[in-house]
Amino acid sequence: MNLRTLSRTWAVPFLLTAVGATATGAPPAKPEPASTAPAVTERDGSHDFDWEIGTWATSVKVLRNPLSPKAAWVEFNGTSVIHALGGGRANLVDLDVSGPVGRIQGVSLRLYNVQARQWGLNFANMGDGLLTPPSVGEFKNGRGEFYGTDTLRGRTILVRFVILDVTPDSARFEQSYSADGGKTWELNWIATDRRLPAKP
Repeated sequence: MNLRTLSRTWAVPFLLTAVGATATGAPPAKPEPASTAPAVTERDGSHDFDWEIGTWATSVKVLRNPLSPKAAWVEFNGTSVIHALGGGRANLVDLDVSGPVGRIQGVSLRLYNVQARQWGLNFANMGDGLLTPPSVGEFKNGRGEFYGTDTLRGRTILVRFVILDVTPDSARFEQSYSADGGKTWELNWIATDRRLPAKP
């Protein structure tokens, strides 16, 4: 996923001399004017998460046993604390939420790839301490979309993580799984965050 094919096109100039042009009376060819189109500047997304730095009240709905007939939603509430790292090109999310069925503690390390101009989201559940494969993507028009792969019950699946409805004081996060190569998606994580005032 997120593989890119790099193609290069070589332009070979062909020089046509005007030998015999005077004999035919044909005027010499005029050179093509240089292109005046402005150069395309790629977007720098290294500060796409600046809005999120701080402490948030987090409400989470999690689909237990996703992609199975036993799937059922459960709810958790708690906090997310986001710390800036590396001058904004990285940040760390410290998630701690609890509900009737238990507690979820996790960390997400987000890293900005300067060359690709994309973010990699790496999550670890403190219940097992294992880092999941990263989801990679970017923000466009205020919406972040990130894709990756993971393993569920021994089977490789696709993962889609979306950040939407972003304001200075609120945001929504959705995660979905696909077991059919992205033809269909099942939502399994919905988190809504509301910013808490900074402690004096």
